[in-house]
Amino acid sequence: MKVLVDTPIWSYALRSKRSGFEQHVKEFETLIADHKVLIIGPIRQEVLSGYREMKKFEKLNEKLKYFENTPIVDDDYVQAAKFSNICRKNGVQGSHIDFLICSVAYRLQVQIFTTDKDFGQYRKHAPIQLFTFQRQG
Repeated sequence: MKVLVDTPIWSYALRSKRSGFEQHVKEFETLIADHKVLIIGPIRQEVLSGYREMKKFEKLNEKLKYFENTPIVDDDYVQAAKFSNICRKNGVQGSHIDFLICSVAYRLQVQIFTTDKDFGQYRKHAPIQLFTFQRQG
């Protein structure tokens, strides 16, 4: 099964030296090796944002070209709005991109790999699946 990988995981793997996320990076590398990683344009944009140094930006952009953007279809935007409305009605706020991630994952019936705790709240009101793995250690 493919996995839609959210921005924090990409960040840990590509530019962060923060400890505590080594297992996430290891699992991400396994998903890459198994050709199971999905990315959408808005996540690519988030990952590339924040690079003031053009040389680093271009280097990262080259790495990301390995991963084709998973298409977003018109119905994904409508479903994202529905998820947003349902969650907001239940007191859960989220970003437009988060709900778009939920919508694409829902349509494709894939899991979302993230450390963003908001997705745990969305899952209570939207039929999304979160990627989990066995922690070693």
